[in-house]
Amino acid sequence: MGEIVVAGHICVDLSPGLSASARIDPGALIDTGPLRISLGGCVANTGLALADLGSTVRLHATVGDDELGAIVASRIAAHDRLHPALEVTDRAATSYSVVVEPAGLDRTFWHHTGANEVFTGEHLAVGDADLVHLGYPPLLPGIVADDATPLARLLERIHRHGATTSMDLAVVDPTSAVGHLDWEAILRRTLPLTDVVSPSVDDLRSALGTLRLPAGTSASPLAQAAAFADLLLAWGAGVVAISAGEDGLLLRAACVDRLRLGGRMLAPLAEAWADVDLVAPPVPAPAFVSTNGAGDASTAGLLFAMSRGAAPAEAAELAGASAAATIAGRRPTAAEITRLRPGLSGRFAVAGGGRAGRLIPHTPGW
Repeated sequence: MGEIVVAGHICVDLSPGLSASARIDPGALIDTGPLRISLGGCVANTGLALADLGSTVRLHATVGDDELGAIVASRIAAHDRLHPALEVTDRAATSYSVVVEPAGLDRTFWHHTGANEVFTGEHLAVGDADLVHLGYPPLLPGIVADDATPLARLLERIHRHGATTSMDLAVVDPTSAVGHLDWEAILRRTLPLTDVVSPSVDDLRSALGTLRLPAGTSASPLAQAAAFADLLLAWGAGVVAISAGEDGLLLRAACVDRLRLGGRMLAPLAEAWADVDLVAPPVPAPAFVSTNGAGDASTAGLLFAMSRGAAPAEAAELAGASAAATIAGRRPTAAEITRLRPGLSGRFAVAGGGRAGRLIPHTPGW
């Protein structure tokens, strides 16, 4: 497998240590724990997880000419499998999120879109990459402007270079400018150009609501994931992987002829992946630290497995193991994945170095 490009949304995550009693109380002094500073967003989360698993990854994103932008650049440079392709703008500050996650409660994000507003992918160099993964169009106002014309042009250009296209979504804030866009129209336009799409049920509900679901659809996340998967495939997607939280990962694929059009990574898998329909239960996490980045790690596990020629069930299991490692506060390295799922130890080397070569066992810890 050749180089993977991960492009789109990036930010700096500021995560204060919060107890279950943490609250917003004007005028009060609330004690907190240490502040953790890390990279966030799809480009950092999915890109780093792919590198941890063993891929060579080029990261393309836009940052501001400021201190947070320097942090982004230095963190990326510290990993030998990550190669930065950052655009620096003086039109906006680097994006950041304050991650509010009191112990035992779900996350809240206070997010500044910042330099992500001017990202359009116009300057992204596809080169000879086998896969280009684009993250979080709902947090990239520039790429979905003008009825998502920049996004459609980018996906078309990637396909002209013969690469596989992949896209992940994000929750759409209804109070934001992109919250008023016609997301059904955007997805109908771009999914025929998207070979792999990996949103969560929450992403899809926020973008499309539930009115598009068949009457009588259960409120369960898995039932809604199945109904949304039918829509995304009907609108032209190749492979659909929808995270349903504690209900697991729903994986479905289009017919063989559609997958054969899926670029250098997906086309060789067309016969094995065509018409797949499965649900993979979540891999239990050995500890609970945070769910922050777990969805991105799941996408990375899925894409890594596909890039190594894995069958659908194996790819879904590797996606679940990557998410479980992240939830436990660990990196989804080969050693960590094989601790969680020893049967996946053979997914970290390809015989002969080919793109879709035979998978062979490799010593855990590589």
